[in-house]
Amino acid sequence: MTISALIVLVLRIILPLSIFKNRITGAILSMTLDMLDVVIVDALQVALGEPKVGFGDNYQLFDKWLDMYYLSIEALVCLSWPNRLAKVTGISLFLFRLAGISAFEITGEEFRKLIFFFPNLFENFFLYYIICERFAPRLIPTRIKSMMIVLLILYLPKFGQEYVLHFAEVKPWQWVKTNIF
Repeated sequence: MTISALIVLVLRIILPLSIFKNRITGAILSMTLDMLDVVIVDALQVALGEPKVGFGDNYQLFDKWLDMYYLSIEALVCLSWPNRLAKVTGISLFLFRLAGISAFEITGEEFRKLIFFFPNLFENFFLYYIICERFAPRLIPTRIKSMMIVLLILYLPKFGQEYVLHFAEVKPWQWVKTNIF
């Protein structure tokens, strides 16, 4: 593993701890680092004069578990929510995603499309709740029907993202690397 990859790995371990202190900023920074980790490693490798090997062959192996690490921190934050419906919904979505990641790890890379059926709706819901909690508490659902509407609205863009990543297997970070760096 190169120094660049090690730097990003350490950032992916340390940065999510900021979620405990500043929920919104920590969650957004953790999500952004997850989205751009490959791009950042490539940029650092150029800046440090390292060979361009990215994370090597093990990226998929630890990426999903680093995702679950910061999502676990968010799930711990969910446990403190006073809204019982939101708390149960958040934890259920987290466990659903964990089940999907576990199934993916058990079945292997040849069943990559399996993860499409376990979308990471938890992250979107977590951001929705903490932003509403801070800026618009009246938008936090208190009834199952309104919760289902919120989840449907949050699921629509997530469905597209999961399709692009796991069925079409488009790599958005390639576009970022090509067009920005």
